[in-house]
Amino acid sequence: MKHTRSILLFAVLVLAVATLRPTAGKAQASPHSQQSQQPAPTIASSVDRQIGTIEKDVVSAAEAMPEDKFNFSPESANIPNASYKGVRTFAQQIKHIATANYFFWSSITGDKLPEGITGPNGPENIKTKAEIVKYLKDSYALGHKAAATLNASNIVEEVAMPGRPNKASRLYLATFAVAHGFDHYGQMVEYMRMNGIVPPASQGQ
Repeated sequence: MKHTRSILLFAVLVLAVATLRPTAGKAQASPHSQQSQQPAPTIASSVDRQIGTIEKDVVSAAEAMPEDKFNFSPESANIPNASYKGVRTFAQQIKHIATANYFFWSSITGDKLPEGITGPNGPENIKTKAEIVKYLKDSYALGHKAAATLNASNIVEEVAMPGRPNKASRLYLATFAVAHGFDHYGQMVEYMRMNGIVPPASQGQ
């Protein structure tokens, strides 16, 4: 009787293992199958990802700086032996990034530049924090639009920037806007830290 009971228990154990094994296999295959469903990267998506990265850093910094500090520049800090005369204010840094974005990316999309641009720091009539941040966000929206047009057949096609005689490839214009943004984002970071503010992108690091 004991021998029969042992055989029955063994059979139940084998059946349980056999039942669980396919379920475990499916559970392990599920994340892998989800990854395989993700679309393969393209030129457009790769450039769009770069634009999204700098957009997140710059926009979050612009939103984190108090409006009463938007006109700050190191010149007003009167640092001994420093030379900051005439440098851009925090607001002008943002407007300059956005204005350059418009010049670079409108060359790709064919969009008209915003009204009122009279120089590298953008329209003079954009003054409040809300107006400046919107101007910045709109420039990145144009960047995503430009990235979406890129493909293997047109990335080396040369186009001219508005008001400039020299031409550059679509890929260069799309990606140089990102590099230019990071340059000025670094200056924004210094302005924020001089006012005791840690940029959101640097928090927790």
